[in-house]
This record gives sequence, C-alpha cells and structure tokens, in this order.
Amino acid sequence: MGVRAGVVVCVTSFLLGALFTHWIADSLTLWKSPVTDEHLWTAASYYSILAKGPSEILYFLAAVVILGGTTILWSLNDLEAGNIMFDGGSIFLFGTTIVMYLTSVLPSLFAKFTSLPTHQLKDPFPRALRDATLALASSNLICSVALTGVLALQAGRFWAESQDDDDEEEEMESSDESKGRKSRGKTPDIRDEKEKVKS
Repeated sequence: MGVRAGVVVCVTSFLLGALFTHWIADSLTLWKSPVTDEHLWTAASYYSILAKGPSEILYFLAAVVILGGTTILWSLNDLEAGNIMFDGGSIFLFGTTIVMYLTSVLPSLFAKFTSLPTHQLKDPFPRALRDATLALASSNLICSVALTGVLALQAGRFWAESQDDDDEEEEMESSDESKGRKSRGKTPDIRDEKEKVKS
C-alpha cells in the first residue's frame, strides 16, 4: 500500500512541476492586469517553443500519466472504504486533468502555436490567438488545481490510515490489560486458614 501511494504522489508531483513551468507564460496572462500585447506575444512565443519540441517529451509524459492512473486504479482493487473514497476522488481529479489536456490543451497548442506570424513585441496581438492563449493559461490552472487535489486526497488517506492504526494499537493494549487482570488469581488469606486450623 505504501509503495502504491508513493508512486501516485511522485507521479502527481512530477506532473505538477511540469505544469508549474508554464508559469513563465501564464503569469503574464492570468495574474497581471492589464494584459498587454507584449505579455501575449511573450506567452505565445513560449507555447510556440513547446509546440515545436521533440515528440519524445510527449511520449515520456504519456508514460508517466499511464503509470499514475494505473497505480490509482490498482489501489481500488482492495475494495476498502478508505481506498474507494480517497482513490475514487483521486481518479476523478486525475481523469479530469487528462481529459482537459487531451481535449483542450494539446489540440489548441498544435493548431494555433506551431507557427507564429512575424512580429515585434509592441505589435497588435491577433484576436483569435489572444483567445487561444488565455484559454491555455486557464486550462493549465485547472489542471494544476486538480492535481493539487489528488495530493490532498492522498495526504488525507495517509492521515486516516495512521489514525486507524493508532486506534487498533490502543484497542489491543486495552484488551491485553483486561486479560492480564482476569488471569491474576486471588491471593489466599492466611488469617482465614489459621482460623480454620484452630476450629
């Protein structure tokens, strides 16, 4: 159980780290107001670099995602209440991230950012590209929040299991103490024996 939880946490943390690298572009479009054309061109240039990157990176990310999803599904085979609750929520959030990336992020990335028009940072930013850039930033944020939820659920599961173990240890200790009290025989009273001998 500990190995499976460790794999899920490591995979989720790795994917979160990969998403946090997009902060270079997303911070300019989501968290700075007003959003200028210079900010949008910088973000679009970053996404263009990603779109032109080697395909091996995507294969590696796909392998990591498959490893994490398989490990969470494997944990559900135990059919324990804690696994169903925590791992069920983790699968939902993990699946939400995968669906969001496959249906929104990757298609937009390869359709809009493979080639950018020749520009200067001060040039007006195209309207269609503006919507795609802001949508990518929003999708990355949603995926980051979902993966953070996976980590929170796994931490909650660890805490719940540790509490159950502590309760079981306390019950075993109390049962051992009660058995020890019952097994102790009553010490015979010497005075009663002397009175019986005199009579």
